Amino acid sequence: MGRNGRVVFSRMEEVVFGRPAAAAVAELAERMGAKRVLVMASATLDRETGHVAGIRDALGPRFAAQYQGMPAHSPRAAVLDAARMAREAGADLIVTVGGGSITDAAKAVQLCLANDVDSTQAMDRLRSGGAPLRAPGLRQVTVPTTLSAGEFSAFAGVTDERSKVKEVFHHPGTIPAAVVLDPAMTLATPEWLFLSTGIRAVDHCVEGICSPEAHAFADAQALRGLALLASGLTRVKADPADIEARLDCQLGAWLSMAPLATGVPMGASHGIGYVLGAAFGIPHGHTSCIMLPAVMRWNLPANAERQAMVAAAMGQPGGEAAALLHRLIEGLGMPRSLGAVGIGRDAFDRIAEAAMATPWVPRNPRRIEGPAQVREILELAA
Repeated sequence: MGRNGRVVFSRMEEVVFGRPAAAAVAELAERMGAKRVLVMASATLDRETGHVAGIRDALGPRFAAQYQGMPAHSPRAAVLDAARMAREAGADLIVTVGGGSITDAAKAVQLCLANDVDSTQAMDRLRSGGAPLRAPGLRQVTVPTTLSAGEFSAFAGVTDERSKVKEVFHHPGTIPAAVVLDPAMTLATPEWLFLSTGIRAVDHCVEGICSPEAHAFADAQALRGLALLASGLTRVKADPADIEARLDCQLGAWLSMAPLATGVPMGASHGIGYVLGAAFGIPHGHTSCIMLPAVMRWNLPANAERQAMVAAAMGQPGGEAAALLHRLIEGLGMPRSLGAVGIGRDAFDRIAEAAMATPWVPRNPRRIEGPAQVREILELAA
């Protein structure tokens, strides 16, 4: 664990939890002085429930327009469509209702508007590591319906359709101004999506705890988050109507982002997961279900003491963290191998090469020198 460092707190202003989302969103919009609200919502959620309509009704005359239909992994073209709608509507606030792809897309919309980006080619200017970006002037309120927890970071994952690479856009001003955690909003989320994104949040906790760059502030939250998630996900699987268990999962997902939000890097599970999502269309919750236990097994020689902390947080002190994670994922009925999602060894070289270019594989706890070592991890997950 690092004994020196720097923690920079985000520009998020508040998290509202355990309250009905519609009323909370309306109060936030009023307090923020919003007059033209763009709602970006899950099409399925709007079609099959009254949740989105309830938020529109609560916003009243502040509601200006609605964008829906964001594909998984937030492709550039769809982000640009949403940005055009925000411009045309004169939006002064974005409210997102849905999963991580909608949340990330709205962050990217903020950057497009602030930096006069209106084409897929121009979006190259938004990539992390490029020229300094103008700060967004438009803020975001997020009502998540999954557990991937991207709403608690200033990073947006956006897929470039030309290369099928998921790229990271970042500016500290893109983090939502507020997040509303209403467990009732997750009742209509498909079970596989809720549970698998819960494992994505587990992945945030575990890779944060196991990082050689971990620090006490992030540890405190990630360890508690992991305990809430391990218990809450199991309880939701047993009883999908358990609202308290769903809220525990939401709170655990919130805490899971403390490492990433305070500068602790993720590792190979996240890095390889980026490739599986962008190049093969695997949902990012499933990428964590498949890769996290394999990465933990491969990393064990480098961080056994940290992995012991993971096991203890999962209620099994002295247990093997990789095995406990495997058992948790198995009990939730999630895929546990690359073969289970149709990826064979013929794709391993391609995955390994692409993974080396992600921001996280080079910062894995056990040093990864090149694609051959990524292949070793892929074999463990085969």
